[in-house]
Amino acid sequence: MSLLEESGVEFTKVEYLKNPLNRNEILSLSNKLGMAPSGIVRKNEASYKENNFGEILDDDEAMAVAIEKFPKIMERPIAVKGAKAVIGRPPENVLTLID
Repeated sequence: MSLLEESGVEFTKVEYLKNPLNRNEILSLSNKLGMAPSGIVRKNEASYKENNFGEILDDDEAMAVAIEKFPKIMERPIAVKGAKAVIGRPPENVLTLID
């Protein structure tokens, strides 16, 4: 966020741990990122391991539902601008969204 602020970019912060995204929003976000929902999960999170989500990595719908139910397994931060999104790790990735 500090890189966006320093660049004078206005943005809205979505705290999806407090207000989880629904399945459709997760599928839309993964599309903007250009990757399957399985590409935006944190495989080292306890919830991921405890629920054996590795077994559904190839099922986009099931993975989106898993992220909806357990939002903590989703990578963060993710920056979105229009039809494009990037994972903010490393933080410099967000700069690709600036015109």
